[in-house]
Amino acid sequence: MTFTVLSVLAHPDDEAIWCGGTLAKYADAGARTAVVDCTWAEGTVRAGELERSLGILGAQPPRLLGYADARDPDSAPGAPRFVDVPLEESVGRVVGHIRELRPDAVITFDANGSSGHPDHVHAHRVTLAAVEAAAHGQMFRDAGAPWRTQALYLATLPLSVVRAQWEAVLGSPPEPGQSLPGTPDEHVTTRIDIAKWGERKYRAMLAHESEAARGASLSLLLNLPEEARALLLSNEWYVRVGHRGPAEDALTG
Repeated sequence: MTFTVLSVLAHPDDEAIWCGGTLAKYADAGARTAVVDCTWAEGTVRAGELERSLGILGAQPPRLLGYADARDPDSAPGAPRFVDVPLEESVGRVVGHIRELRPDAVITFDANGSSGHPDHVHAHRVTLAAVEAAAHGQMFRDAGAPWRTQALYLATLPLSVVRAQWEAVLGSPPEPGQSLPGTPDEHVTTRIDIAKWGERKYRAMLAHESEAARGASLSLLLNLPEEARALLLSNEWYVRVGHRGPAEDALTG
């Protein structure tokens, strides 16, 4: 059976920023790769950009839950905000995608949402619940046959990288005691070498033109100094949770 990697993320552009190199690397190796985005609706500009990005990365067309971004009601006109939807509803919908695709590995954000955005944090919580629920036949009976994912990976940045990038962007180190996104280096379990796929990751990021134009976090990444950008286009980092299968079936560097 084809090795399958499923990413459950919050917004269009998250796939390029956080796991684009991993998706491209595994797609090139013959794996099936897919992305569920919890926010933004079909027919919006950003949904179209997501489809172009996934095409560059070799992934399946996007799977959109169609909820509204917590900070942009125009992302899904008339739909509730993702963070306001009853947990059972959003978890059940992700369970349906997991049971359909039967992934060997699932990728989502770390507990801080990798950047602190409320949609990212909520996507983390929903995905963890869905991965567990998908394995239990007595839960969400109408969502397909149970499936137990071998491993769950939380996309993150080592704190050492965050501190270095902070200084590269702002010209000075963070204040003493300042709370930063990222994970203590010793807790990061997996580094994926994506150097061969860095250019693809970068092109996928550029596909999100509307985000880059409005000066969001994507714009900051695209305008990093060359050395700092090269580091992020050569590596992606994860915390592996609950590995249940043979080591060779998990994501490897």
